[in-house]
Amino acid sequence: MFFRKGSSTLSLLLGIFILLACLIVGVRYGSLGLPVISGIGLIIYVFVLGYKPGTPPIAVMLTIIAVVTCAGYLQTSGGLTVMLKYAEKFLRSNPKRVTIYAPLTTWLLTILCGTGHVVYTMFPIIYDVAIHENIRPERPMAVASVASQMGISASPVSVALVSMAGFISAAGLPFTVINLLAVSIPATFCGVMVAAIWSYRRGKDLEEDPIFQAYIKDPAHYQDVYGNQTESLQDKELPSSFYRAMYIFFLGIIIIAVLGNFPQILPSFPDAKGTMKAISMTTVIQMIMLVIAAAILIFCKVNAKDVGKSQVFHAGLGAVVCVYGVAWMADTCFSNHMADLKAIIGGLVQAYPWTYALAMFLTSKLVNSQAAAVSIIVPLALTIGVDPIVILSFISACYGYFFLPTYPSDLACINFDRSGTTHIGKYVLNHSFMIPGLLGVFTGCCVGYVIAHILY
Repeated sequence: MFFRKGSSTLSLLLGIFILLACLIVGVRYGSLGLPVISGIGLIIYVFVLGYKPGTPPIAVMLTIIAVVTCAGYLQTSGGLTVMLKYAEKFLRSNPKRVTIYAPLTTWLLTILCGTGHVVYTMFPIIYDVAIHENIRPERPMAVASVASQMGISASPVSVALVSMAGFISAAGLPFTVINLLAVSIPATFCGVMVAAIWSYRRGKDLEEDPIFQAYIKDPAHYQDVYGNQTESLQDKELPSSFYRAMYIFFLGIIIIAVLGNFPQILPSFPDAKGTMKAISMTTVIQMIMLVIAAAILIFCKVNAKDVGKSQVFHAGLGAVVCVYGVAWMADTCFSNHMADLKAIIGGLVQAYPWTYALAMFLTSKLVNSQAAAVSIIVPLALTIGVDPIVILSFISACYGYFFLPTYPSDLACINFDRSGTTHIGKYVLNHSFMIPGLLGVFTGCCVGYVIAHILY
């Protein structure tokens, strides 16, 4: 090694600068580029600055693998298709209220499936319903994209929430997945509702929008905007095995909820000191997710080879690699400067709790991932003594990557809106997702703060 780390503020700033530089460079290469660029930061920390290597979150990574494996079986078995069919039926039966119902639908689908990727299938349906009701498509589509991502922190099988539960459990705190959901579900629901209500009358009506009217004067554009009706799932007969897969998945979620709410029924084993302790919920989730996947495999005629090709499984494994590299680099940086961080940040967060939410929000935008943001900020916050109730309060703040319209779901939303009303503005920041996102996250944080302090 060429240098020895010190405990000075200057040394801490150097470490954080390297961390931020790796994150900024890594994001440019995509979700699988970020973790490997993090390896460069690790090498610099250990071999140049003399940092003791941190510890990657193995338990969290194993939980993520179990969850995405189960989600992959759900998608491959057709269980996810059944959920989408019901979602489409709900929207088409309430077309005039699509601006309210579309975000609620995408939010709920994300909660059930643990991933916001399900929203891609909903975008053409939302557009189709809106345009044929002469509703400005930007209104339901932009807020539906935001809502799908807000649902991640409210899902018991999402990578972000499972990661947070794992870190909290590892710290020995008495907060389970159920405790997190008791805050995140109502908080994100209120955030989604406020954003949806604001979106109800956003922008000009189509008949009063001169830009839109000029666009559809071209017959080809008119046909593109109003024609090409989206293929519907409503008239399709789905195999009974699709429904079985969905029911098996829901049963597993219920079992997790029951065990999380009644930890006294969990098996107990002696710890290192000989004290009997119940097994952690992260371990329980791992086991149940694998059993659910096994049940779907056996009873729903799934070809196991196809699971690895599913979109959910592929995206989920990418999240594992991302958490591995990013969290390991962040832990190496922060664990070697813990005394300085406690002195500088600990007091600040205790005096101004909202600064924790701001740090989580900015980190999420920086890494374009709620799970990665949780893996960086939550362990640091727990170690420097941030009140765990503050962490629960601001769980909605881990969604900040809407701030710049670069996330895949937002870009897909723009592309699916053939009317052109969902857009990136001239000044980039004035895009269709900015105000719904800010309203949703701000409301979620405020509601979460109140609920967390009432409950705990």
